[in-house]
Amino acid sequence: MSFRTTPSVDYVEDVSPGRGALPPRAWYAASDARSLSLNGSWRFRLSPTAGAEDDSFAEEGYDAGNWAEVRVPRHWVLQGDGAFGSPIYTNHLYPFPVDPPYVPTENPTGDHLRVFDLPSDWPSDGGAVLRFDGVESCARVWLNGMELGEFKGSRLAHEFAVGELLKPGSNVLAVRVHQWSAGSYLEDQDQWWLPGIFRDVTLLHRPAGGAGDFFVHASYDHTTGEGTLCVDSDVDGRVTVPALDIDVATGEPVTVAVQPWTAETPKLYDGELVTDGERVPLRIGFRTVVLEDGLIKVNGKAVLFKGVNRHEWHPEHGRALDLETMREDVLLMKRHNLNAVRTSHYPPHPAFLDLCDEYGLWVIDECDLETHGFTEQDWRDNPVDDDRWTPALLDRAARMVERDKNHPSIVFWSLGNEAGTGRGLTAMAEWIHGRDPERLVHYEGDWNCRDTDVYSRMYAFHDEVEKIGQRLDGGTLRRRELPFIQCEYAHAMGNGPGGLADYQELFEKYERLQGAFVWEWIDHGVRHAELGYAYGGDFGEELHDGNFVCDGLVFPDRTPSPGLIEYKKVIEPVHIEGDGANGTVHVTNKQDFADLSALAFEWSCQVDGETVESGSLAVPALAPGESAEVKLPEPPVDGRGGERQWTVRALLADDTSWAAKGHVVAWGQFAVGARPLPSFPATDRPVPDGDRITLGPAGFDARTGALLTVGGVAVDATPRLDVWRATTDNDDGAEWQTDARYGTLWRTLGLHRMRHRLVSVEAGDDALTVRTRVAPAAREVGLDTVYRWTSDGERLRLTVSVTPQGDWTVPLPRLGVRFGLAAADRVEWFGGGPGEAYPDTGTASMVGRWQSTVDGLQTPYVRPQENGARADVRWVELGGLRIEGDPEFWFTARRWTTEQLDAARHRTDLTAGDTVWVNLDHGQHGIGSQSCGPGPLPQYFLKAEPAEFSFVFSTTT
Repeated sequence: MSFRTTPSVDYVEDVSPGRGALPPRAWYAASDARSLSLNGSWRFRLSPTAGAEDDSFAEEGYDAGNWAEVRVPRHWVLQGDGAFGSPIYTNHLYPFPVDPPYVPTENPTGDHLRVFDLPSDWPSDGGAVLRFDGVESCARVWLNGMELGEFKGSRLAHEFAVGELLKPGSNVLAVRVHQWSAGSYLEDQDQWWLPGIFRDVTLLHRPAGGAGDFFVHASYDHTTGEGTLCVDSDVDGRVTVPALDIDVATGEPVTVAVQPWTAETPKLYDGELVTDGERVPLRIGFRTVVLEDGLIKVNGKAVLFKGVNRHEWHPEHGRALDLETMREDVLLMKRHNLNAVRTSHYPPHPAFLDLCDEYGLWVIDECDLETHGFTEQDWRDNPVDDDRWTPALLDRAARMVERDKNHPSIVFWSLGNEAGTGRGLTAMAEWIHGRDPERLVHYEGDWNCRDTDVYSRMYAFHDEVEKIGQRLDGGTLRRRELPFIQCEYAHAMGNGPGGLADYQELFEKYERLQGAFVWEWIDHGVRHAELGYAYGGDFGEELHDGNFVCDGLVFPDRTPSPGLIEYKKVIEPVHIEGDGANGTVHVTNKQDFADLSALAFEWSCQVDGETVESGSLAVPALAPGESAEVKLPEPPVDGRGGERQWTVRALLADDTSWAAKGHVVAWGQFAVGARPLPSFPATDRPVPDGDRITLGPAGFDARTGALLTVGGVAVDATPRLDVWRATTDNDDGAEWQTDARYGTLWRTLGLHRMRHRLVSVEAGDDALTVRTRVAPAAREVGLDTVYRWTSDGERLRLTVSVTPQGDWTVPLPRLGVRFGLAAADRVEWFGGGPGEAYPDTGTASMVGRWQSTVDGLQTPYVRPQENGARADVRWVELGGLRIEGDPEFWFTARRWTTEQLDAARHRTDLTAGDTVWVNLDHGQHGIGSQSCGPGPLPQYFLKAEPAEFSFVFSTTT
């Protein structure tokens, strides 16, 4: 005899994709058939286990009046101020025991209830379907007490036939959602684990004779300029495209002259699929994707992807994105010269793909599949190599392809991400190739390219990428014949990524290299009342990967980071290079399809960073790949004898759908002549006076040689050698990496705790000289440092000489001086700007006259770290001082010390003090991308070697 005391939940751990759902079909936003959104406020009950409650809540008449309320679409852990649990962040570790297909008994389960009224004019003919666009991770559904079925596949659409169950007036929809299920083993993407109904829930009328599934085939022949349209449809009908005078039956091909769709020229034709019972709007883009001559070609031309990986994210709503947030993402991408998106690591909300069609972005659409956690056991029991799971994998592949197949922006189907290899992936690839031979198949884990049409890698270092470009990388014959992309590179975590320009140079040099996708688009910080933005570990997770979830080109509020500004410059579609001596500019169109007719060009001439004259520049409408030499006007006469530069910009000539007229697409800057260096005759001598020494406008401590004042400006802390920076995520690297992680090596050596030993203070005839040794405790290496102060009576010059002693086996983080000012707010400088720059992240740094506040100089990385350096600075004014450099220098200014910045975990840990700390740096170590990729290239190392640099101080009042 046996009995059950809790409801059956066997389906939760069943490896099948579920039961009861209709076959997948093409998604479309609207038709003339009725629909009813069921988004909004739902009643909600959270249980600790999958079987804690029976199914009675799904019955009609159930009283849920004492339940809480949640918003749908939304995740329940991001509602209720913590009452409904908390988010969990892991990169690849499963936050439960790896025992497939089983999941813990502690399985948070959310019962959702929505009572809705069927509109009185709801059609009585035909049927209806209930559509869920996204539920994590397993859902069981009832309508009016009748069970419809259950499903897994969190980021995929599922529909249920409900026409016979709908009633006039009140209807009860009940959904039980389990956080963990067998499906969770297939969804181990690098992201927050967030249960709930997070995409739209919609009731759709399906009229008699309404459209079923349909497939829009719209190819383009680049040799004839003609497109061929054929719409295969489950339900017979007609297809009309008024602009092309097309009116044909479904299934009947028609060929006409068209303008093709590309990411640069996203031409869409409005059409309509008309069946006996429904009219469905179509947006048709004609284009052909092929693998030819070892290259990915669209419309007969090889394309270069300048892409980004995009997780869906909102700092308050998680993966529940509204249309305007999706549009904001696309507009930001277009305005920053991106042309491609990989939908890591699942199909996005389908409305996002509509936007990619409309505005123009190449898309790699990725299946909702990742089993990365099995790498911890050397991929043993990996579901993708276990035939029991293959139906679930094929279901996920089919739901992606069938839902999204009518989007011209999609050029690749991706099988998933970091799921090892196995028979299930081969089955997916074979099915996709058979269902849609008009697109290519991608999967990064298939290095032998058995199942894929492209050789794809993550984070290959620059030298390996060059070998791949030269086809010297080995591998199978098939692989060597395929094009190469980096589906992930340039890890945009914290300050960085560095080395973008060096990668881009390789992509443009070798035709086999067809571009790359930065990881990733947005920092996944969760808005938090006390921390600003929370990341892994801030919710008390048992296992977590810290701020590894904050690795985007935009901050959580979608403010562009310096990394995105850099990327925009590196991948700009027009290259502008000048020759100041000859007064010419070389312009190259780097686009694949469009000429330059959409752009206007302007020149400006700067003297000491200030524009003295500007005008328009006539540049031919160059075809893709073409270049032209364009003569600049005679430089204006200016009697100041300062540093002169040309700046040439390419701007939108007219408003577009994604930016207004005048938006800067690309720019170039080059000097007319060499920078004149300031002369400095040392005329004054140090004058001892008790415990002070006076030298020109400055006062020093006679015992220590510390600078106390310059004119009337008090110096809180004297300039002294500084080699430490608050390590960046890329300095610290990733724990699994075997390459040198310099953040760790620097701390091991003790560079974060350098000691300063005063050797001597010498007041000579023409200089005050202070000799020191700077070294870490417990180590024999050091830096002999000499500060030589001179004056011309009105100004003060500091010359710093540094001589390393001992065996320095690591580069320095920075090399310069740090000092403190009692008061400073407004900052003005002549040099690189307006944002931060470091040796391998400075492509977008434009030389000019810039202004800011001290607070405005800070870059708000979610985890505080070294930030805010301005590069190539000639002079800076702040706190009543003007500081000129010889040579040019980096400067930072902040209201906390480097040590305080280094210790902070969140921006809210930083408290402004009374002193503004200023760094004047002769050198900075490169940034690199070692939080997941390569460190800085050797040319960006700051080697410990003899150096000398100078700064001239004067007052501004």
